[in-house]
Formats: sequence, structure tokens, C-alpha cells
Amino acid sequence: MRPPAHLHGYSFKEYLDLESASNVKHEFLDGEIYAMAGRTPRHAALTLAVGGALLAQLRGGPCRAFSSDLRVRVPETGLATYPDVTVCGPLEADPASDATVTNPKVIVEVLSPSTKDYDLGEKFEHYRKLASLEAVLYVSQTDARIESRTRRPDGTWATQEARAGDTVAIDAIRCTLNVDDVYRDASLD
Repeated sequence: MRPPAHLHGYSFKEYLDLESASNVKHEFLDGEIYAMAGRTPRHAALTLAVGGALLAQLRGGPCRAFSSDLRVRVPETGLATYPDVTVCGPLEADPASDATVTNPKVIVEVLSPSTKDYDLGEKFEHYRKLASLEAVLYVSQTDARIESRTRRPDGTWATQEARAGDTVAIDAIRCTLNVDDVYRDASLD
């Protein structure tokens, strides 16, 4: 389920103006501005674990890992959002905003109970319209599980699930994630 609408009937430029003055991140779609859901310590730990692992493996190469401070826009649908981790090659900025990219290669979302259905469903339908996107990873907060959705050469998507003891191969960027390593420090008991 989507977070409740915050503001209605805005242009993308008006959204950008709001974002530049806000200390809260918002998602934009079809003239509506949605406050993004709050995050838990576990969410933050998992995001950092994935981002750190990818950052280390990508160092010196053509791609870079970015935190959730990087805004991504899907030009075809207009969705503007902040994935938990984004991996891009040379950045392509949105014509309306130098601070917004339109060419992620890999997106990582840490699933929150309040946005899980939206992330796996409607939001993925937006993401898949990005021609540059080759993989989306979904990191569970409730158990040690990472789902990867990878674009095949024919444009269809394959889904795989990795659990404790498994490794996730992200062929698009020649990286791997060890599920146990991602979750090692995420337990905040």
C-alpha cells in the first residue's frame, strides 16, 4: 500500500522546489507528492551493509554505488523516488533536474512492512520501464532473504531468491552479495 498522499496536483518542477527546501524525502507520481515512509534501525543497517559491499566491489570501475540520497526518475511514467541503493555507470541527469538520474543499472530496495506490496508490485512496474535497468534486488527485513529480479536479453525478468548461506550474483555489475554478510550486523537484538 502506498503511503498516504501528502500534496496533490503539482508539476515536477514544483515537486523539485519542494524537495530542495524539505528535510523529508518525497516520492512523486502523476502530480501527487507522497512522504516516504520512516525507516527502522534494521532498515538502515541492511541498506548500509548492501551499499558498503557494492561500493567496495565497484571501486575503480565504471559503475558507482549511491545511497538513498540519489533521486531516480522513470521518464516514461514520471515516477521520482529514492531507492535505498542505486548503481549507475556514467550518470544521465533528468532534463528537468541535474540532481535526478534516469539511468540506474541496479536498484536495491530494503522492504518495509508498510511499503512491501507497493515496492514488489506497482513500483517495480515503473522501474522495469527504465531501459538501463538490469537488476532489482529486494532485501527482506523479516528474514535473511534477498530476491533478485534480472532483466533477460529478451526483456523479460527472471526472479531468484537467496537465503542464509547463499550468494547473490549481480551479473550486470559483476558483483556478488553474501546473504550472511548482509545480515551479519543487521540483528539489533
